[in-house]
Amino acid sequence: DKHIQAPRIDDLAYIAPNAVLVENVKIAEGASIWYNCVLRGDVGAIRIGKNTNIQDGTIVHVASPAEEGGESVDTIVGEGVTVGHMALLHACVLEDHSFVGMMACVMDGARVKTHGMLAAGALLTPGKVVGSGELWAGSPAKKKRDLTEAEIEAIHDSAERYRNLGEHYREGRTKEQFGKG
Repeated sequence: DKHIQAPRIDDLAYIAPNAVLVENVKIAEGASIWYNCVLRGDVGAIRIGKNTNIQDGTIVHVASPAEEGGESVDTIVGEGVTVGHMALLHACVLEDHSFVGMMACVMDGARVKTHGMLAAGALLTPGKVVGSGELWAGSPAKKKRDLTEAEIEAIHDSAERYRNLGEHYREGRTKEQFGKG
């Protein structure tokens, strides 16, 4: 028998009113899940780490077992991660303080390591690994260059900005109360 598990959301996370979280999804403190996101943990687990932002329109799913009685493949997103608008994450791992650009796709078994960056629109094919401090782009994605110190710092800044923005939304503050959008 299949055991259905309700999503678990930390009280200090922000979930947009029309985001959809299904079954085995856990959202940590300070994380934000924005408008029109779907996180579907129906055949495996989805974990979203502390102070991570999953931006508007992103789809997060897991992989079904390859064979009857096999193991599903979860999607694990670490702490301080930024996932841009309309990205697709499927049965993959995003390590702490990594970055996935808008409309990028991270496929089964792929990994973005700490301080790794996948450019907007990139396709990270199954099993590929974006190394720490690397920028990958294209379809299929390939390493383009190493990130600068400023770009690595920008990954941290993005996570902090979205953590703060999520806090403002969670508390129901208006744009005028927290400055420019």
